[in-house]
Amino acid sequence: MPTLKIMLVDDHPVVRAGLRAVLTEQGGLQVLAEAADGAAALAQLERLKTLGERVDVVLMDLQMDGMDGATATARIRAINGPPVLILTTYDSDADIRAALDAGAAGYLLKDAPLPDVLAAVEAAAAGAQVLSADIAARFTPDARANSTDLSPRELQLLQLLARGHSNKEIAADLFISQSTVKTHLIHIYNKLGVENRTAAIDRARSLRLIR
Repeated sequence: MPTLKIMLVDDHPVVRAGLRAVLTEQGGLQVLAEAADGAAALAQLERLKTLGERVDVVLMDLQMDGMDGATATARIRAINGPPVLILTTYDSDADIRAALDAGAAGYLLKDAPLPDVLAAVEAAAAGAQVLSADIAARFTPDARANSTDLSPRELQLLQLLARGHSNKEIAADLFISQSTVKTHLIHIYNKLGVENRTAAIDRARSLRLIR
């Protein structure tokens, strides 16, 4: 099997160093480049392209100082870049949906066993989609049927709500009107079985819908 070339994208140098160490110990893998955020990753891909180098898989953190992983994933896929495998500490439905909607080839948590990470890298390079077992279980048809069934936009709005944003700020962030925000909130409250913002945030966090 030819050597798989990996790009590491994480804003913590110690994490990148650890990943580089364990990956380079494995036969058939090479860490070709590193970046501290999504914008730097895009620049690295462009630089490598001019050098005639290819990246087979991007191993991407989700939350970073600078461009986040979901945004970077969407931009990499928009330019027909390599598959992106998310490796993060965040496991909320909102984060997972954002990454998968952006075109991520897989989603793993940083506490995943090394063999699982290696298998996911190989699968992503081969064009398969990979989810850790616990995450995949939450996204089966049966699991979704028994969930609150919040839409991606409602999850996005809830995440902003949890960060303390006002209706006006949420409207500006999502490019919608304040009346639309209020309508979304009514739907969210109904789906979660709550009556106010605080209860909605608490309920969503308890269900791991948001961070």
